[in-house]
Amino acid sequence: MTVQILTDYERTKEDNNDDSLFYSQPRFVNHLDESFRNRLTNLYREKIPEGSVLLDLMSSWISHLPKEIKYKRVIGHGLNANELENNQRLDAYWVQDLNVSQELPLDDSSIDVCLMVAAWQYLQYPEKLALDLKRVIKPNGRLIVSFSNRAFWTKAPRVWIEGSNSDHINYIKNVLVAQGWPEPDYLAEPTKRQGIRSFLLPSSDPFFSVLAVNS
Repeated sequence: MTVQILTDYERTKEDNNDDSLFYSQPRFVNHLDESFRNRLTNLYREKIPEGSVLLDLMSSWISHLPKEIKYKRVIGHGLNANELENNQRLDAYWVQDLNVSQELPLDDSSIDVCLMVAAWQYLQYPEKLALDLKRVIKPNGRLIVSFSNRAFWTKAPRVWIEGSNSDHINYIKNVLVAQGWPEPDYLAEPTKRQGIRSFLLPSSDPFFSVLAVNS
């Protein structure tokens, strides 16, 4: 049974048009800077065993996985089929608006690790999704939710827009724990720009990640 955390107000967003319209055109760009992406890839290298079955939820044209590690299967999900088709790490993918339906078309205990990058901030019904992720991720499998301080702000619910970075971490943790997940760990780290730009703008996109292990 889903335990509700958000109020109706916290679920609202500025742009109430269908999300599929907003994402109908592919965006073959990096939404987070190089330092963030490198930290994310290193985290995946540390936390995801070789040969795992992965779910890259709310993915795009790139999955940030380490190139040298082979996985048994990488399944992608998103809102733009063109982006997903161009993601070379995906073995399969499907398109679904998680703000319309939170039921994933996956078997019980079929996923070793689920990845979400710059994604949770767009969920209006994270409670239902957290519960279904608990169903599809294997016991002792992982959920890794990573994000920075960027977003398409008109598409983010009020709970994200009006919260601080630490609020975002606690919000994700609270949703997961309410749906029966054990207390997650988290990372909150600054990153540094690389190359010549580091002299002009030393700070980079901050790196946050909530790491949960299914019971």
